Amino acid sequence: MNYDDLKARIKKHEGFRDTVYLDSLGKRTVGYGHLCVEDNWKDNKKYSEAFLNIIFDKDFNNAKDNAHKLIGDMALHHQAKCVLIEMVFQLGIGGVSKFKNMWKALGEDDYQTASEEMLDSRWAKQTPSRAEGLSEIMKSCKA
Repeated sequence: MNYDDLKARIKKHEGFRDTVYLDSLGKRTVGYGHLCVEDNWKDNKKYSEAFLNIIFDKDFNNAKDNAHKLIGDMALHHQAKCVLIEMVFQLGIGGVSKFKNMWKALGEDDYQTASEEMLDSRWAKQTPSRAEGLSEIMKSCKA
C-alpha cells in the first residue's frame, strides 16, 4: 500500500524545523514533529533534512504499526486507516486508544459518528484545523 499522500499530509500538518524546539505543549521536538525522547538531541544544533527524513520514516512506520494494532481485524476504509495513522503519529497509541466512542462507531461502520466523536476531544480543541480536516476525511468514508 502506498502512503506517499499521507506522509505528505502529515509533514504539512507537522511543519519542519531542523533544530530542537518546544512544541505547543512545551515538549522538545525536532524535524517533522519528532518528540525528542532520546538523550542524543542537542539544543541549537542544526540537523540535516535528509537525516530528519529518516527519523520521520521511522516515526511514520511506528505510527502505522501502532494504528494497525488498534484497528485489529476491523475492515475499515483505506482513508479511515490513514486518518487513524495520522492521529497515532500526533497523539501516540495511548492517546488514540482513548477515543472510545470513535472506536465504537468505527466498529459499527459508522464513519459519520466516528468523525463527530473525533471533534469531541481535547485534541480537537488543541489542534482544531487539523482535527476538523481529519474529521472531514473520516466523514467522507463509506462502509
